[in-house]
Amino acid sequence: MKVLITGGAGFIGSHLTKYFLDKNHQVYVIDNLITGKKYNLNEYLNNQNLVFIEKNIVNFSFYNLPSFDIIYDLASPASPKIFEKLSIEILKVNSFGLFNLLNFFLKSKSKVFVFASTSEVYGDPLVSPQKETYFGNVNPNGIRSVYDEGKRFAEATIFAYIRKHYLDIRIARIFNTYGPFMSKDDGRVISNFINQALTNQPITVYGDGQQTRSCCYIDDMIEGLIKIGVINNLQGQVINLGNPEEKKIIDIALLIKKLTDSKSKIFFQPLPEDDPKQRLPDIEKAKNLLDWTPKINLRQGLIKTINYFKNN
Repeated sequence: MKVLITGGAGFIGSHLTKYFLDKNHQVYVIDNLITGKKYNLNEYLNNQNLVFIEKNIVNFSFYNLPSFDIIYDLASPASPKIFEKLSIEILKVNSFGLFNLLNFFLKSKSKVFVFASTSEVYGDPLVSPQKETYFGNVNPNGIRSVYDEGKRFAEATIFAYIRKHYLDIRIARIFNTYGPFMSKDDGRVISNFINQALTNQPITVYGDGQQTRSCCYIDDMIEGLIKIGVINNLQGQVINLGNPEEKKIIDIALLIKKLTDSKSKIFFQPLPEDDPKQRLPDIEKAKNLLDWTPKINLRQGLIKTINYFKNN
């Protein structure tokens, strides 16, 4: 197969790239490295099946690229820490960048397009668990809106293309994901907690720690993304990918403190604007359409992730 992965040097994208290269498929990666890291692919950079293009899909000309069996679009910064700093870039890549990529998909007669959306389209949800039919509770003017509304606009754009051009596009709504090759300073809960615990710094918990997250280990997420790309007859499907093991933030912090044998104290800070109080995916569609359920529980995944950060 020929596979195109935008954002292929990022956390999730690099794992996806490695999977296809390990299966001897030809992979084109487009990444401007605004948050992705080329060293995530260090051991693969000399692989003859990898074509790495350091460009921004907002203004990249796809003219010389071939047709692809699958296109995965993961080209968006996704860390809350940089929503304000990269606000315009996030909006552009989920609008102009997506239009550019969709037009290429249409003209090149590539076969399948998978868009990486997010659980953030649900905002601070008023229902739980969150089904794909839930419209969400999103503040269109808040600090997080550039990502939340950027992805919601992207989904609307995709369905306009599906209805007008009958394209085979599938949408993966990705819930919190963690594991090796996360950036230690990306501002996400698990990477923050692990690195604070390993250095015996205060573990920063926002709010009272009673808000919940459902954290999916990277290997499980990659399996879900593979399936949503290769299984037939999924045109127009929107599918939650996440682990339905719901945990309180404070309990995640305490578990990481225990697993790292850390002397860190728990330090409470005010809850950021529009920070979701609850995240819990309904994954019945993924079970039924993809035959997919996460296999790695939080404790197992944390041990693997802690070992990665200890050695890096």
